[in-house]
Amino acid sequence: MRIGILTSSRADYGYYRPLLKAMQVDNNIDMNIIAFGTHLRDDYGKTIYDILKDGFEVKYQIDCLESGDSPAIVASSYANTTKLFTEFWAKHQTDFDWILCLGDRFEMAAAVNSSIPFQLKFAHLYAGETTLGAIDEIYRHQISLVCKKHFVNLPAYKLRVQNIIGNEGDIEVIGNTSLHNLNDLEILTIPAFQEKWNIDLSQKTILVTFHPETVHFENAANNAETVSEVLSHLVNDYQIIITMPNADTNSSVYRKMFNELADKYPTNVFLIENFGTQSYFSCMQHATFLLGNTSSGIVEAASFKKFVINVGDRQKGRFMPENILNVPFENESILKAVRTIADKQYEGENPFYIKNSMELILNSLKRG
Repeated sequence: MRIGILTSSRADYGYYRPLLKAMQVDNNIDMNIIAFGTHLRDDYGKTIYDILKDGFEVKYQIDCLESGDSPAIVASSYANTTKLFTEFWAKHQTDFDWILCLGDRFEMAAAVNSSIPFQLKFAHLYAGETTLGAIDEIYRHQISLVCKKHFVNLPAYKLRVQNIIGNEGDIEVIGNTSLHNLNDLEILTIPAFQEKWNIDLSQKTILVTFHPETVHFENAANNAETVSEVLSHLVNDYQIIITMPNADTNSSVYRKMFNELADKYPTNVFLIENFGTQSYFSCMQHATFLLGNTSSGIVEAASFKKFVINVGDRQKGRFMPENILNVPFENESILKAVRTIADKQYEGENPFYIKNSMELILNSLKRG
């Protein structure tokens, strides 16, 4: 079986990684990785190297993004991605039995939507979710309408996909594949992490990830200012490790603010363009708690027994485990949440974990 895998950024690769390993050892699968988007950009850490370091071959590379983060540039990058993938599908339209796509980013939607006239068979991982504060909501549902198979995190998302596509569909509940990285990744010890990153995680540490709310991108400056004020207050008690935002509308506003913060507090604020899966999970393991508005905190942090302060509306509508505290972009609300969870550990389970996720996906693909 010839399977193409569309991966556009560090965000989706972490979810793909355990599935790619399962495919790699399956003699009945010919796996072909198609890397594009920020994977190929130096200014986003050129994360294609993470794929190669993990021992996977990247058969195809498509450099599709334009520089900048204005609405016009995002739309232009969408158009350019559509154009380049139209050429790609025309050349390779008979090369794949299935093509996997994941998530909800605009470049992923462009790659998938360009395939519609070719009537290719796509399978969508993590359909049916809701993020009311991001235009990714629209892109995710666009992708679902094109796909013949859908893999979802939770049973509730299965019903949502059925509503989107207008029929019962071919939908499998598979939990979250990213959590299976814990089966083979060695979590770095505090000394090993310090040797690799020159950051001492024996100190009280906040792992921070913020992206702009792209539905209301005009609020990015005010929201970034709030984050800056909060972190400037917390830096007196915590070490701050910031993973930098993806390519979204007005993401440069956050990038500028984070760089200014790091310049102001060079010994307490650390900016990371790309941790890679092992170091990111290691940082999560040793951090005190997470702060931001990323899906990673919602999906993965419970497996590390960490509390997460989820700020604003970017993830609004998504199922939230009990380790999540939702707060608005308000200084006192965020700081109150910090005081609430300080030095506490989450004791519950992760509802996104299903033991046989890889088997469910591969068996579904093989059924046709």
